[in-house]
Amino acid sequence: MNICVYGSASDKINKCYIKAVEDLGVEIAKRGMNLVFGAGGNGLMGAAARGVMAGGGHITGIIPEFFRDEKVEAIFDSCDTLILTKTMHERKAKMEELADAFIITPGGIGTFEEFFEILTLKQLRRHDKPIAIYNINGYYDKLEEFIYYSTGEKFIKATCKMLYMNFTDIDEMFSYIMSDSTKKLSVHDLKDG
Repeated sequence: MNICVYGSASDKINKCYIKAVEDLGVEIAKRGMNLVFGAGGNGLMGAAARGVMAGGGHITGIIPEFFRDEKVEAIFDSCDTLILTKTMHERKAKMEELADAFIITPGGIGTFEEFFEILTLKQLRRHDKPIAIYNINGYYDKLEEFIYYSTGEKFIKATCKMLYMNFTDIDEMFSYIMSDSTKKLSVHDLKDG
């Protein structure tokens, strides 16, 4: 099973996040799973890769050529497979294609955008892969509040909350990934319009 991990590329974050995502990477490998990620060498991307590497797992990194050419961010130099794309759109599409499940770790604008894109695609039934938020240190608490608020205001259908789960416990998160049951929902169960 390929687990796509989204997360911060910054090393300027609190080290508690880095440690938790390194541990997540070790768990991915320990469970016989593979990592698909944005190939970043720093921040939580680098932490996930270091953890998977320490656990002996396979790492597939996907990054646009301009990140390398323009030195946008450090590339993790120990990927088993490194795929270069022309654009960010191609990068995300390849990550989505290769993934069997998604774990969203703390991050910024890019991570938010990746989460909402795969969530929207699941709502539209373009995929039925599990989406798990790894809510380290309560990082995503305010996002959850906002999603519930939007649901209360009728901008989001209540059934959309079934499209992903929020976790603080790794074992519970992996249990969900292995047994996500949203496959029975139709696009009409999830979207007005």
